[in-house]
Amino acid sequence: MVFIAFVIGFIMAFSIGANDVANSMSTAVGARAIAVRQAVTIAAVLEFLGAVMFGSHVATTITKGIVKVEFMNDPKVVLAGALAALLGSSVWVLLATVWGMPVSTTHSIVGGMAGFGIASAGFHAIKWEKMISIVISWVLSPIAGWLLAYALFKIISYTILRRVHPASAMKKAIPVIVFATFFIVCLLFGLKTLKVSFDRSLTWSVIIAIIASTFGVILLHRLKPNSDEYEYVESVFKRLQIMTSCYVSFSHGANDVANAVGPLALVYWIISHGNVAQEVHIPIWLLALGGLGISVGALSLGQQVMKTVGEEITQLNNSRGFCIDFSAASTVLLASVLGMPVSTTHVVVGSVVGVGMARGLELVNVGVLKNILISWFATVPVSALASAGFYLLIVRFI
Repeated sequence: MVFIAFVIGFIMAFSIGANDVANSMSTAVGARAIAVRQAVTIAAVLEFLGAVMFGSHVATTITKGIVKVEFMNDPKVVLAGALAALLGSSVWVLLATVWGMPVSTTHSIVGGMAGFGIASAGFHAIKWEKMISIVISWVLSPIAGWLLAYALFKIISYTILRRVHPASAMKKAIPVIVFATFFIVCLLFGLKTLKVSFDRSLTWSVIIAIIASTFGVILLHRLKPNSDEYEYVESVFKRLQIMTSCYVSFSHGANDVANAVGPLALVYWIISHGNVAQEVHIPIWLLALGGLGISVGALSLGQQVMKTVGEEITQLNNSRGFCIDFSAASTVLLASVLGMPVSTTHVVVGSVVGVGMARGLELVNVGVLKNILISWFATVPVSALASAGFYLLIVRFI
């Protein structure tokens, strides 16, 4: 049973790596900042390091707050349910990945948990107010990313790209851009990954951003513009974009490894202790297993969804890619501070659309966007149905 549980957990981690790697590296690939093979390799290494170094060692709210606590007391039911949720969500995420569609793995595991809850105890076992908040996040996440990316690209376009001498405008803007980038990245890392208090995260973020801005100005001013000033501007954004993409990949490994190993840790606890706990400790070797699964998934199938997000929605270059990464990180940060549930996948796609629409609606591939929206709305119900089926099958053999 332990071996089967580990295999299922690895499959879930694999599916997360295969699909969610697009959140971090798709814009860098679409903008030609790095090659596809480089992107999946970098993502695989950073996802693993993030999972092992900063992955949460305590899995809380393993059921994502979806199934009511009073229906989570029977070890047999919880064991079958956790395995079914992992299998159901894995099946859907892998299908979406083969289709090339970016879906929320968090929403998928939520659907998996809801499916087993309904199959085991009926509709009254589900916290529907929590489900409603998740549905609202489907709408809020892409809209927030879209608005911020649209506004940011318009600002950069008017202040830098459309100037008579864009290279000179870029040099003047470098301190502000570098400061803002490092500030957002450090504050988000402190709050969401390290779980440090807001005041402390804010202080360190300002200090690091000032230092980074100072060194950034020195280093980037050494980058001499050639006859093509736009090429100089894009080369600056290219360096910033690669950095933000690497950060997103590292933090994803730290934050989302729990989607795979959280339910797995619960299964391991039940098998070892024979009872159910609302909080369980995740050993580092289990985080490593999840990190390895994410890395293998990124290396194997990561380019499928990466191509959809980075190339097929709208055409990207480094300045547009930077706007997407910066907007996505800022939106997730704001949501974390306000305690709002958002999907990083939905935010990134919304940001890509925002940058595309800032240049003109005709430059957005509506057909691809329609398919993505269909996959989003199918995520929870399909994962739930698959999980319910797996639960009814597994519970007979436990």
